[in-house]
Order: sequence, then C-alpha cells, then structure tokens
Amino acid sequence: MTSRLFVAVVPPLEVIEHLEEFTEPRVAHNNAARRQRSAGSPDELPLRWTGSEQWHLTLAFMPGVADDRLDELFERLTTAAAKRRPFTLQLQGAGVFGDPLAAKGLYIGVSGETDELHRLSAGARNAAVISGVEVDGATLHPHLTLARLNRRTDLGSWLQVFDTYAGPTWTVNEIELIESRLGQGANGRPRYQSVQTFGLS
Repeated sequence: MTSRLFVAVVPPLEVIEHLEEFTEPRVAHNNAARRQRSAGSPDELPLRWTGSEQWHLTLAFMPGVADDRLDELFERLTTAAAKRRPFTLQLQGAGVFGDPLAAKGLYIGVSGETDELHRLSAGARNAAVISGVEVDGATLHPHLTLARLNRRTDLGSWLQVFDTYAGPTWTVNEIELIESRLGQGANGRPRYQSVQTFGLS
C-alpha cells in the first residue's frame, strides 16, 4: 500500500479566520457571477476556490509513500524538525501560477522569516529522500493556494484585489505530515488528514 503525503506548515486558527474574513465576500461575489454566467454571462472566471480546511504551506510533496517507509520517515522528520528553531511568518500579498494574463491559479504570498521556511523545507525533503521516498516538485516557492482554474485565464484583476492582503504574524513551531485522499473531500476535492506533527526545537 502507498499513501499520498505532504509535509506542511499549517497556519493557526486566528490566521485562517483573518484570511477567511477577507476572502469570503469576494468568493460570494464570484460564485454569484458564475451563476449568472450559466444563465448567459460568458465573461466570469471559472475559479475553483480552495476551502480553508485545505490552507497550508507545502514543504515537501510525496505522491507515493510505501507503508514500510513510514517509520523511518517519521523518525527522520522528527530529527529534521528538531534541528530548526521556531520562526515568524505572515500571509501577505498575492501571486498567480504562470503569467497574470494566462494564469492557472491564484495564491496568497508569504513574508517574514522565509529563509527559515526554506531551510525547513530542505530538511523535510532530505528526510524523505534518505528514507527512500520520492519527493515531487521543485524548490520551495512559499504560497497558500486560494483558487485554481481548468484553463489559463487573465487573473490581473484578482491579483490586484488580493495583493492588498496582509494577515497577522504567527510563530511556526511545528510541521505536519498530512495524507491527501483524492476525491474524498467536499465537491470532489482532496480530503486532508493529519498523520503526525513534529515540533521545532
């Protein structure tokens, strides 16, 4: 058996709620416009918004982890986390996946002690590789995904709106290993389940 896992920093509840308050009216407006689109307004963007239960900062993604690799992975992630100190982050600004005029998604940026976040990501990725686990993706680009699209679209106006966002700072003192179960969440989204947390020193 294999599992689809990722290591992430999950913002605390107060950070999630602050972003929710900023995002919800804009999501409601977009969803209302999408309903109008189905009635004949062709210009509205088909954004698929992520739920707040899915908001996290991915450090390492592992698409297929064999069960017999888990014990060593837990051990090495424990060691990797313990080598790093707590640090502060803030969700701030926005960006898109690809060119703003032909983008495939919208995200909130990350500021603060991002050098420490990069070191934490490198440690998590190394822990996985040494444990015999394949790690997908390239070097960390800190972000929190807000919405995705099925086709490339001009997201310039949405980028301007969300680039004004600045959330509260928080202290990162742990990382989480999370299982992603495709299609088991609301509206066909993945369902995320925390497997284990690992404290920073």
